[in-house]
Amino acid sequence: MEETKVVGKFDVVILGGSAGSLQVLMKILPLLNVQLPFAFVIVLHRKSTEDKTLEQLIDLKSTVNVREVEDKVLLLPGNIYIAPSNYHLLFEKDNYISLDASEKVNYSRPSIDVSFESAAEVYKSNVLGILLSGANADGTRGMQIIKEMGGTIIAQDPETAETPFMPLNAIKFAKPDYILTVEEIIDFINSIQY
Repeated sequence: MEETKVVGKFDVVILGGSAGSLQVLMKILPLLNVQLPFAFVIVLHRKSTEDKTLEQLIDLKSTVNVREVEDKVLLLPGNIYIAPSNYHLLFEKDNYISLDASEKVNYSRPSIDVSFESAAEVYKSNVLGILLSGANADGTRGMQIIKEMGGTIIAQDPETAETPFMPLNAIKFAKPDYILTVEEIIDFINSIQY
């Protein structure tokens, strides 16, 4: 494993993924430290329905409190927030998150790029972006912006991804700080302290 010393503090850890990422998330959630010193935001590609199955599944698997996301919800450390279906999740300077129903980006709403870019603009170097398995280029541009703003970016090791295109694309164009297996991602997240 490459050296994964966590440098700096993170106000937000934002994780994005698509095809094959739910299985990875189900491995990560039960092993997270119960008291996270940051807000943990999940942006997964999902069907455009009112179905809350994803939220219920994450709540069941997680040791961390899962908060319902509506427009203008306060982002608090130690909580998980899941981008709802059919909305882009945006970050505001006063620690609120908002929802946006504008056009799809990379055929997706929520779009990983939109949320990653928004987090980078607000939290600058205090954001950690993690990109998991997926079948399109969503997330790469957002990872580039996080890195440009001084944040840290991690791509799932493509050899461990069910659908490796998304992390491969990010590795090629965004040059992540770390390329980690699922187990290494869990260790990295749990090593973040204040």
